[in-house]
Amino acid sequence: MSESQTPQSVNHQALDVSVDDVRQLIHASTPHFSLQLRNRIRRLIADLPAGHPARLEGEREIARLDALGHDGEIRGHQSEGLAPLASVSDPKRR
Repeated sequence: MSESQTPQSVNHQALDVSVDDVRQLIHASTPHFSLQLRNRIRRLIADLPAGHPARLEGEREIARLDALGHDGEIRGHQSEGLAPLASVSDPKRR
């Protein structure tokens, strides 16, 4: 994963950016790549008007990816007989 894009998607002014274009970028978002994806979405929607559906979707995903990149992802639960992981037991880290 990198922040570079394919040549077909670089010229956004000539293309009509859709909600599907935003969703194609986010379908595999993980904490490890979330900030790179956030930046790519930000560039993708930069020239869209404020009420455009793809811009609205992109802005929602930018917020989610930003939180994912800084806070991580919470999975699992405390197993019986084992000390809990900080990410599972500390509500401040959720």
